[in-house]
Amino acid sequence: MLGGPGYFGIATNLAVYLSKVLRQSNASVATSITTWNGTGYLSSLLGALITDSYWGRYKTILVFTLVYFLGMLTITLSAAFSLLKPIFCKGNHCPSVIEAQKLVLFSGLYLIAFGKGGIYSSLLPLGADQFEDRNSDELEKKKSFFNWFYFSICFGSLISSTILVWVEENIDWALGFGISALFVALALGAFLYGTPIYRLQRPGGSPLKRILQVLVAALRKTSIEVPTDNSHLYEVPLNNLIVKESWKLVHSNDFRFLDRAATISESDARSTDSPSPWRLCSVTQVEELKILLRLLPIWVGGVIYSVSYAQMSTTFIEQGNTMETKIGCFSFPPASLFAFETLIVILWVFIYDTLLVNIGKKFIENGHGISWLQRMGIGFLLMMFGMCTVALVEAKRLECVRVGKTMSIAWQLPQYFIFGVSEVFSFVGQIEFFNYEAPNTMKSTCNAFFLLTMSLGKLLEFSCYYISDLFYYTRRKGWLDTC
Repeated sequence: MLGGPGYFGIATNLAVYLSKVLRQSNASVATSITTWNGTGYLSSLLGALITDSYWGRYKTILVFTLVYFLGMLTITLSAAFSLLKPIFCKGNHCPSVIEAQKLVLFSGLYLIAFGKGGIYSSLLPLGADQFEDRNSDELEKKKSFFNWFYFSICFGSLISSTILVWVEENIDWALGFGISALFVALALGAFLYGTPIYRLQRPGGSPLKRILQVLVAALRKTSIEVPTDNSHLYEVPLNNLIVKESWKLVHSNDFRFLDRAATISESDARSTDSPSPWRLCSVTQVEELKILLRLLPIWVGGVIYSVSYAQMSTTFIEQGNTMETKIGCFSFPPASLFAFETLIVILWVFIYDTLLVNIGKKFIENGHGISWLQRMGIGFLLMMFGMCTVALVEAKRLECVRVGKTMSIAWQLPQYFIFGVSEVFSFVGQIEFFNYEAPNTMKSTCNAFFLLTMSLGKLLEFSCYYISDLFYYTRRKGWLDTC
């Protein structure tokens, strides 16, 4: 949780800093933030591949946290020293920003993005590794861990969007950035303090290489018939598995064409050398690829969900800008209502983990409560209701505009509430699902792919906006009148 305010302390108010201090145009600000966020998500995939292939989760987190902290120090120094920070405007006179100042600032930002991506891909799997799945008590604690992990992220976001934003805009940017850097330093210290008690998994080799080996081996044996008796498929002894702590995966009948990779041909049987993994793969290795293929529809569903979720940072703000922002004696900027959604998430994580889980265990026959897929389904259903609520509010707003009235921004609170509850069910459910279902040798990689769902959702949302704006522009020009 300590590292949360570090990243969000920069990300939450970055658009304001680039606009007011660096004096970038709106288009440049949007491009800079989009590129920066994209770098963070892509680096999470890179960090996951390094984790699963070479370093393991502990070393990856340590190295990327140091990079993260270096970026925090760089951006703090860029806002603290007069030689590194742009000179503020005096009246109508605004001195140009020196390129060296931009270089220092963006160097710090991209170090933060790179470090954050590497940490996020490995931190959750490392936490989950501390619980033994074959121990029923620890398994229950592990289920609770995912809820409180997401709770800590949201709590860090809440601190950043309220206290740190106020410090940055009303006291000093350097102080706000410095506090964020302090949180990262505290998080690093807490992480190192627990080193002696961590359960560590050894890296299992490159996930991409293992996938390619199965595909190549299966394609080489297209003419070979898969044996009906699964016990005749190739498997290595347990003590020879790449990750000794893991267990063999049981053969499944899905995607039977991939079983050719584990089928022992005549040449394989005659060979006295150890089989090449590019010609003969173990059942466990084949099943790893099958698991990834089964996860693909869930992953695609998460991308579509993220398209709707991304509306909070675009449509909701634009809608709120046309409303009356005063509620009672206080005026609420449209973007500040996101803090309300975060509060709802924090509250519902607590309600779910302490109340709904116990109710589910009593009334659902399996004794374990709702499943991960059911939890995600509830989240998706709530998102549908949330988008319907947004549409109804927009219809009411347009009606008020037609009669010359203004509509209170308080009408947006129900849609933020529904989105917050949906997030608890959907995102936390996806985190659990991908962690439990992912092969042991690919947990960080699967976690990184989950993070990419939010990035792709945002990208698709921007694409929809671009297409709709283009369509609206062509309609105004009359280019479609002949159609």
